[in-house]
Amino acid sequence: MKVYLKENIERVGMAGEIISVSEGYARNFLIPRGFAVAITDANESFYKTRLKTIEHRKEVIESKTSMLAEKIAHLTVAIKRKLHDDGKLYGSVSQNEIAEALAAQGVHIAKNQVQIDKSIKEKGTYQVTIKLTSRLQPMLKVQVVSE
Repeated sequence: MKVYLKENIERVGMAGEIISVSEGYARNFLIPRGFAVAITDANESFYKTRLKTIEHRKEVIESKTSMLAEKIAHLTVAIKRKLHDDGKLYGSVSQNEIAEALAAQGVHIAKNQVQIDKSIKEKGTYQVTIKLTSRLQPMLKVQVVSE
């Protein structure tokens, strides 16, 4: 069954796409929850024209996002924190602190886009992933220095 997706659904498709799914999945899950609209012969041309405008918007957004990814990849963020005598932090650096440090440099992202592999608890330089999209995930250098 062909459906037009109204929202992004992980491992299924992006909003604005026309996809084929099983009839049961469409009728029991996607359509009742408002995630999709069934494609019929009458409305197919309407949704295909919407698809073209959405694809154009996606291209514009992707170009802006790729420019943002380039900017993030070349940035280094310094976070000043109080340290013990042995170079360890009182606590750890959070995602929110990294997002605020990026905002101070003109890059505004949500704190849930910051992905820290291993908690940052010592002085030094770390690589942190910024998840802009599923494909664009630039690495950001974070330097933890003493106050």
